[in-house]
Amino acid sequence: MSDQYVICARAVHKHKGEFVAEPGKLRYLKVPPKSVPKPEHELEVADWAQEVRDLADGMRDGLVAKSGDVLIFVHGYNNDIEVIRRRQMRLQKDMHTAGWKGIVISFDWPSDDSTLNYYEDRGDAAEVAHSMVTGGISVLARGQADGCQTNVHLLGHSTGAFVIMEAFAQAEKYGSLFKSDWRVAQVAFIGGDVSSGSLAHDSQWARPMFDRCMRLTNYTNGFDHVLAISNAKRLGVAPRAGRVGLPADAHSKAADVDCSQHFQSIDPKKATYFGTFAHSWHIGDPVFALDLSMTLEGRIDRNFLPTRAPIGGKLVLQKGKRPAFERDWHLDGV
Repeated sequence: MSDQYVICARAVHKHKGEFVAEPGKLRYLKVPPKSVPKPEHELEVADWAQEVRDLADGMRDGLVAKSGDVLIFVHGYNNDIEVIRRRQMRLQKDMHTAGWKGIVISFDWPSDDSTLNYYEDRGDAAEVAHSMVTGGISVLARGQADGCQTNVHLLGHSTGAFVIMEAFAQAEKYGSLFKSDWRVAQVAFIGGDVSSGSLAHDSQWARPMFDRCMRLTNYTNGFDHVLAISNAKRLGVAPRAGRVGLPADAHSKAADVDCSQHFQSIDPKKATYFGTFAHSWHIGDPVFALDLSMTLEGRIDRNFLPTRAPIGGKLVLQKGKRPAFERDWHLDGV
């Protein structure tokens, strides 16, 4: 078990000195094993960023690579700090087991551990998207300007998808960020609580995200009843992308992966998950971890991943294995 790296956008209680479920100053944390994030875990942003990059490219373990990978996990609403910590740890473990060599960090925005706080959490999500620009994307942009080769990916769960899309939209309002040639590699949504229509090719809200990323992978589950509740809160007029998938006129950079069939095969009593099973089964599932790992690596075309089957015009998640000789594909002939 190793330290966890967190970008925390929570305020600190003035008397207790603990993080609370309200937006606050952005802090960069290095959290020791078996500890929940605390204000005293804060590092200077430059030191924190350097450690993350060094871990991503292997410099801190003596195995220096040409480039490294960082996956920023952005959680959804109704999450407390302990659940977020456990998800980050499990996602890192599953991805490494699947053969991915990068590091998982989390962007922790203030959501409350109460299903009654949906609207308040979503309002906080819109507010902290600004922080993700000024303290997350801007750090990334500066690194790329300095020649940093770290590949940065984003994974948004539930309302975390909203935070990511809003962050890209906010970035367009900053002159220096708008003019600079920064990019993220892969973006993925799981249980995405954004409208399906917002991912259309002509969506003005989604345009900044698609302009700055290589690809969006939208993992869907038709049995996600939590997103059905989300639909109801909007009077049923905006089906969510994590439940129904992309619209017919989706952006060319976006791809659906239908997880419904695989989801039905999982016994919740034997599975590892954090939160409501139908909405949060992904983290803890080895099939999803392998598919996401190969997606971030980008070596195999989205239509040929062994964890996907083309069925009825869809890419359907299935059990699979890495190609037998994949590790030698980089070799040159004599």
